[in-house]
Amino acid sequence: MLMDAAAYRESLRAYGPRVFVDGQRVESVADEPLLLPGINGVGVTYDLAHRPQHSAIMTARQGTSGKTVNRMLHINESSTDLLYKLEAVRLACQIAGCAQRYLCHDAFNGLFQATKRTDAIHGTDYHQRFLAYLHDFQDRDLTLAVAMTDAKGDRSRRPGQQLNPDVYVHITERRPDGIVIRGTKAIVTGAPYVHELLVMPCRTHTADDADFAVCCAVPVDAPGVTIVARRAGRPGEAAAKFSAKYGQSTGVVVFEDVFVPHDRVFLAGEYEEGGFLTTSYATHHRHTCIGARAGFGDLLIGAGALMIEANGLDPDRHGHVREQMVELITITESFYACGVAASAYCQKDPGGSVMPDTVFSNIGKLLLATKIYDMHKLAHYVSGGLIVALPGPDEDHNPETKTSLAAVLGGRPDIPVEQRMEVSRFIEDLTVSSQGGWYSVISLHGGGSAEAMKREIWRNYPVMDKVALVERLLDRGVLEDGRRVSRQPGRCCVTGCEIPEPPETEPDPQRSAAE
Repeated sequence: MLMDAAAYRESLRAYGPRVFVDGQRVESVADEPLLLPGINGVGVTYDLAHRPQHSAIMTARQGTSGKTVNRMLHINESSTDLLYKLEAVRLACQIAGCAQRYLCHDAFNGLFQATKRTDAIHGTDYHQRFLAYLHDFQDRDLTLAVAMTDAKGDRSRRPGQQLNPDVYVHITERRPDGIVIRGTKAIVTGAPYVHELLVMPCRTHTADDADFAVCCAVPVDAPGVTIVARRAGRPGEAAAKFSAKYGQSTGVVVFEDVFVPHDRVFLAGEYEEGGFLTTSYATHHRHTCIGARAGFGDLLIGAGALMIEANGLDPDRHGHVREQMVELITITESFYACGVAASAYCQKDPGGSVMPDTVFSNIGKLLLATKIYDMHKLAHYVSGGLIVALPGPDEDHNPETKTSLAAVLGGRPDIPVEQRMEVSRFIEDLTVSSQGGWYSVISLHGGGSAEAMKREIWRNYPVMDKVALVERLLDRGVLEDGRRVSRQPGRCCVTGCEIPEPPETEPDPQRSAAE
């Protein structure tokens, strides 16, 4: 069953999570105005799946069940799946800014790989548990929040060394029918308005910290769960031309002796495999973030072009604005191109799914994380100072100021002053307001720090292959066959130190017919 946005919002009424926003207990998440922009954002992924023109990218056939599911819940099986996922996320974020639900996709794909790997090493049955959970989740077309980032406490200490162990989520009791967990997850995207919370480790643990290597699914209203969240977007603010309708809430989630039955436990102490899960999820998520911020870049490009027009400038004749617009386009499409490359050069996982190329995924995410501030600057340049000098929207209805302001705040005479003001407030909302700053921060830190991405790029890039290339040119004599396998620390594809085969491409019917 594929829900639409209205059905998704209605489905939230079946849950009664313990949620606090701005110091007040939320009685009904579905009816809370402070959370409605976040619900609207997730709702976009539901409605797009019902539009015939978008169904090819917004839905997919799940190979393990044979059923049609929402793209945000699909396990990727090919390069095409990864490309369609990128397009789906970009499309949703062109509408909502941040559609949030793609986190389900990233977590499920990482978990699909990790549970298969764990079973092969330890003889567990995590993969079958996960498949049963996945199929039920897909059938009901639900949404989950990824509870991955722990509060962490003192960053110089490992989890087991913390004065307060509850700054990390950990197993406190193992029962015949399940486990009990305690601890705190911070920065949980969309936490108040989901059906489930997926607890995941946020780092590689050691044997001493095995109880912190836990992955399990918890209903959002399970006993012992408390969510302390921020409001989503800028609800109720007249000047928030975008984020009054679409936004994102993040929450701190506290687990106080929460019981989780075995069929919802997908990792319980296998710390090395927990590290694999963390890395796998990070790669999937960074790949997805590329599509998300490309959608956000599309909004800035479109708004910038409208503002240039309203200001009476022509990029074909005014080179200074054309230069800035080209730079904005170049940034957006450069990191998106990395996402496309990561899809094309994906690797088949032993479990049967595919992993986007790690290097291209991390380069794309690093570009968007560090260039988001440049994107804002470029939008500011082409828009002019009106985006911060424009009086508040209440003046639009003030009989004592409306006429005089309209007379002097216009641009091109054939473009209504109201349009110039609308676009100006739109850009202000996305880049200058508290919401604009928030978009910058989640772009920088979402999916891991810039340093984490740099480490992944260095760890996975075949630097020694390039060294061998130069050594051959310099005739220094490498291995007898003229090649050597990279021994750079950590450099290893999912099936070992082997060069992956080029991905298979589907035949082009038109080309075949021509031949």
